[in-house]
Amino acid sequence: MLDLPNTTIIEGNAIRWGKSGEGPPLVAIHGTPFSSQVWRRIVPQVTDQRTVYYFDLAGYGQSEMREGQDVSLAVQNRILAALFGEWGLDRPDVLAHDFGGASALRAYYLNGLRYASLTIFDAVALAPWGSPLVQHVRQHEAAFSGMPDYMHRAVLRAYLQTAAHNPLSEEALEIYAAPWLGPVGQPAFYRQIAQMDQRFTDEVEPLYDKMDCPVTVLWGQNDDWIPFEKGEVLAAAISGRDCIAIQNAGHLVQEDRPEAIVAALLKQFAQT
Repeated sequence: MLDLPNTTIIEGNAIRWGKSGEGPPLVAIHGTPFSSQVWRRIVPQVTDQRTVYYFDLAGYGQSEMREGQDVSLAVQNRILAALFGEWGLDRPDVLAHDFGGASALRAYYLNGLRYASLTIFDAVALAPWGSPLVQHVRQHEAAFSGMPDYMHRAVLRAYLQTAAHNPLSEEALEIYAAPWLGPVGQPAFYRQIAQMDQRFTDEVEPLYDKMDCPVTVLWGQNDDWIPFEKGEVLAAAISGRDCIAIQNAGHLVQEDRPEAIVAALLKQFAQT
């Protein structure tokens, strides 16, 4: 497990973060409904070449969860920009997945952050997005938040499994489910789903253009959440390189094929 011993208050949110390794900075940004623990099998493989900064998005993982909190994509890029300032970073390498990808893109095109390189995969970046569960929770958030614990656990575990192409281990299910359990975690899980809004990608999508750094776009070939074709479109918009298909991987590539992410990072590091 990655250690997140540090807390920074940003826009009233307590954001937990950690860092590990030596060398130039790499910032890893997780997606929904996960936490920085998605990087637990990847960070140790690159800490001999990079100082890796990782954190839990507002309302996720070990970061603060509270009623009435804004945990939407509208705030996550601003938190990323503030963390760059906290860490004293200028042009770090960036690794981003899912909502982390959306946040990295929003921070680049809206906040003016700049990166040494961007490795982005299975990102929420192009309309349309949002599963039937998302649409249902947005209409009935209170009902879902108040479900009996056993029902919530069943929904949560089933939802997490749909992110992976291969069966998730019991360890992985427990790691990803743990923040979303109990009187604080359960409503927080449905809060972040209810606040998923395509307008936050719609506002940045027209700005997509070739980025001023090397961009590697990877995509799980078997992603049932966001199809591979979205990766091809995104790569054409922001990168000079084709989207790389990761075989035998769904949306949660960190569990299905972590070695593919490590290989992409090491290849990028060798070119800089």
